[in-house]
Amino acid sequence: MNDLKAQGTKAFIWDFTGRLVSHGMTFFVSIILARLLEPSDFGFVAMVIVIIVIVGAFSEGGLSVALVQKRRILPIHYSSVFYFNIITSVLLTLLLFLSAPWIAYFYNNQALIPLVKVISFSFIIGAFSIVQRAKLQKELNYALLTKITLIAVFFGGVVGVSLALYGAGVWSLVALELTQGIVYTIVVWSVAQWKPSWQFSLKALMELWAFGFRMFLSGFLTKIFMQLDTIIIGKLFAPATLGFFNRAKALDQMVINYSSGSLTAVLFPVLSKVQNDLQRFQNIIIKSLGVIVFIVFLLLGGLYLVSHELIMLLFGEKWLQSVDYFKILVLGSFGFPIRALLNNVLTSRGNSKAFLRLEIYTKVILSVNFVVLYLWGINAFLYGLVVVAFLNTLITILFASSEIKLPFLLFVKPIFLQMGITIITVVSTILVTQDMEKINIIMLMIKGSIFTFFYVSLNYFMKTSSFNYFLEQIIPMINKKFRNQSNN
Repeated sequence: MNDLKAQGTKAFIWDFTGRLVSHGMTFFVSIILARLLEPSDFGFVAMVIVIIVIVGAFSEGGLSVALVQKRRILPIHYSSVFYFNIITSVLLTLLLFLSAPWIAYFYNNQALIPLVKVISFSFIIGAFSIVQRAKLQKELNYALLTKITLIAVFFGGVVGVSLALYGAGVWSLVALELTQGIVYTIVVWSVAQWKPSWQFSLKALMELWAFGFRMFLSGFLTKIFMQLDTIIIGKLFAPATLGFFNRAKALDQMVINYSSGSLTAVLFPVLSKVQNDLQRFQNIIIKSLGVIVFIVFLLLGGLYLVSHELIMLLFGEKWLQSVDYFKILVLGSFGFPIRALLNNVLTSRGNSKAFLRLEIYTKVILSVNFVVLYLWGINAFLYGLVVVAFLNTLITILFASSEIKLPFLLFVKPIFLQMGITIITVVSTILVTQDMEKINIIMLMIKGSIFTFFYVSLNYFMKTSSFNYFLEQIIPMINKKFRNQSNN
């Protein structure tokens, strides 16, 4: 038990550090590119990437998730999945390459044809690293995964910025994406202790497919619905408008990854190992939920307050239209990390059938909001996302609580408590700072500091369980760091 906890903690620290540094590097590169390029350039690439993401769901068919979840994996499973990925990626590259004129016709923009053709090769590039990544995740070797990711992000950023400086425009963004994939694949083949054998078995694939098929359908639905907003906005509005929206969405997604991405990524293989120990499983989930809820509302409340200053400071005045989009997106972003955690309850216990049903229910609710986007525009759609976040979070809690036999209110209470604390803290901070007129960076620091002080203080005096669980995790890490420094 202690060994698994130590492995999980180490994996979390490495993954969180890696996400922090890699997203920091990516963010730094995006700041430079946002100042060098036009919003329309980001809009063009978003139109292409959305197709890549959706079609890419077919590249491995949920088999990599099955490799992580299945307790007993043989070498033939890994090799069979590897060759399956290569075959499907070649077919998908060919399909997208030939479909480039139709994609350009859909968006009514012929400039997309060469972009689609070139970036279609990302399928083949990515297929060569899927199995290695799944194997390292299963082994909780996030230290190595983190180092590989950082190397890929660094070289991709260097290539993208260099081309942007030389006036390559939208092609600098395409080169960045492809370079990251190529470098990641080269490095993972160099350092991962696995190479495919000349074994292939349909029987081995079918063993994984029993779980992976439903995961594939769930993932496919998720990818479609996460990208439909980009498709509809790209179809109905100018590329620059899509660029403003995607810049706000990318910033919001980065916050989500910081707040809970590492924890939920590491929890899946950890929970898979204890899936038959219900009491231990329950304890991990409740404590993880508390930590995530505390961090998520701290980050999102602060970002809502400093959204104007943050975007103006980072990207410049030409991105001002993204501010309103970002503020509304932040309001509904609490739901994604919570649902990601609770989805792990179903997937790690192998209940892919319930997971697929859950995905269908949540996507039906989300689909209604796409009608709102089509009829009433982007702002109405964004406010609709807040409502969708509430409803889908509640549905996910119902599924998770039923799966591990815990009361519904045990999940709901910390969420609504932290939400109430955040609302009180945001309003208080606005009242304190409303008459201040300072330059962006000073106001950002003032608002952020006041909000953090109020938020932590309220949690401390109310002795919330989320705050206590957070301290349980952070204090040992701090003590260990101080002990190491004193020993040195």
